[in-house]
Amino acid sequence: MIYDRFKAAVSRYDCGKFCSPLNDGSPVCCSTQHAVPVVDKAEYKFLKSRTDLWHTFKPYDAATRQIVAELHHSCCAIECKGARHCERDNRSVACRAFPFYPYITRQGEFVGLGTYWTYEDRCWLISNMRVVEREFAQEFVAAYEYIFSKDPEEYATMKSHSAAHRRVFSRRNQAIPLIGREGGFLQVLPRSGRILPLPASRLPKFGAYVSQAAYRKAIKDAGGDDEVTFTATLRL
Repeated sequence: MIYDRFKAAVSRYDCGKFCSPLNDGSPVCCSTQHAVPVVDKAEYKFLKSRTDLWHTFKPYDAATRQIVAELHHSCCAIECKGARHCERDNRSVACRAFPFYPYITRQGEFVGLGTYWTYEDRCWLISNMRVVEREFAQEFVAAYEYIFSKDPEEYATMKSHSAAHRRVFSRRNQAIPLIGREGGFLQVLPRSGRILPLPASRLPKFGAYVSQAAYRKAIKDAGGDDEVTFTATLRL
C-alpha cells in the first residue's frame, strides 16, 4: 500500500510550530484557508473506510470554488478536522508530500523534489529545505514512482506543473531550488532549464523567514511573542 511506502517524517523538527504563530495557531498546511488537499477519489474512499478524520471540502469563496471547479473528474477536494486531531497513519498522500511535488524536466525525467512555490511566503519548510530528512526524500521518490506507474495522468499533471514552475521562475529570473532524488540540492536555471548543483548555503529564503529578525517581527505583528519558537529557529 502507498501509505506504507511513504510515512517518514519530513524533518526532525515539527515545522508546524514555526508557521503556526503567523497563522492563528494552525500550521499552514493544515488549514484550508491556505492549502486545500486534493486527492484521487479512490484514495478518499479508502480513507473513509479507515477513519472519520476527513470530509468533503466545501468552498467558501471565489478562489476555492475555482479550485473545486477545475479538479479532474477523478479527483476531489477534502478537509480534515485540523492539526490537533491529526492521525498520522491516515494522512493523505497530499499531506505527506506537502510542500513538495515531483519535479519533471522537459525531457520527462523525474529528477527531484520541487516546492509548491505559491506557499513560499507562508511555509517555513520552503525556506529551510536543508532540514528535510534523506529518508523522507527517498520515500517520496519511491511513492511517486509507484503512483506514476499506476496513474499516467498523475505523471502528466506533475510534468505540466513543473513546466508552469519553470515559466513562473523564468519570468522572475530566479532559479528553481530542488532536492535531488539522489541527495543534495539542485537548481533549475531560468529560461534554459539547465540543472546544476546548488550549495546548501545558497538555498533561498522567503517572507518572514528571510532572517531571524524578520521572523520575530512577523510574530510580533501577528500579536504574539513566541520566544520558544524564536529560540528554536536560532538553533537552525
